[in-house]
Amino acid sequence: MTPPLDQEIFWQIHRDLPREAPGSDASTLRAIGMLLKLPASPRLLDIACGPGMQTVALARATQGAIIALDTHQPFLEDLGRRATQAGVAQQIEPRNASMFDLEFDEPFDLLWSEGAIYIIGFERGLREWRRLLKPGGFVAVTEISWLKPNPPEAVHRFWNEAYPDMATVAENLARLSAAGYRSLGHFTLPENDWWDNYYHPMAARIELLRQKYPNNPEAQSVLDAEYAEIELYRQYSDWYGYVFYIAQVD
Repeated sequence: MTPPLDQEIFWQIHRDLPREAPGSDASTLRAIGMLLKLPASPRLLDIACGPGMQTVALARATQGAIIALDTHQPFLEDLGRRATQAGVAQQIEPRNASMFDLEFDEPFDLLWSEGAIYIIGFERGLREWRRLLKPGGFVAVTEISWLKPNPPEAVHRFWNEAYPDMATVAENLARLSAAGYRSLGHFTLPENDWWDNYYHPMAARIELLRQKYPNNPEAQSVLDAEYAEIELYRQYSDWYGYVFYIAQVD
């Protein structure tokens, strides 16, 4: 069955991008550095790993054994190529699986998820994934968060439609605590984490696809919607951002 055009265009936009959410190796390594007493060769689960830039960074930095999950097989293939090129393929097991159905025989030292926990919901994800951790285990996730109160109407309307559960940093820290974790720290991803490996490559891909579908209103509508998100961040980045939350089982 041929997928609907909007889905086809979406995957054409996102295919082969360096990342599927804001982030960088520098931010990944900063978060790793906040994990106190992580075992020397930890067992890790990277949930919704996408094309796996952060997975490779985790493998290099921790020397750990990583199961990397995603439901989009081309992303897992991208990860496999990256891991091979980086010489860490032996540490990483790509697996096609959903964050909604996580069953493993052994617990993990560290759960990791960059730009994806919103799919299940921040609070629900923290609560349901906690059982996968060893006593004293760690979790590190990035979550889109409000950085200032009373955002302008345009940005409030966009995120209220896109992610109604989006919360402030203080509210998310309270959710961490309620789910049974002790916060080890948090930080907001810098603006270049949005642009360098995510929005700039995406904008270039959108422009190519505009030329590919010049007389297709449906395709152009999808492209317009994707580009509108980029412009929203350009105008209102002071009000929201991705925040890295690092915590330990309490």
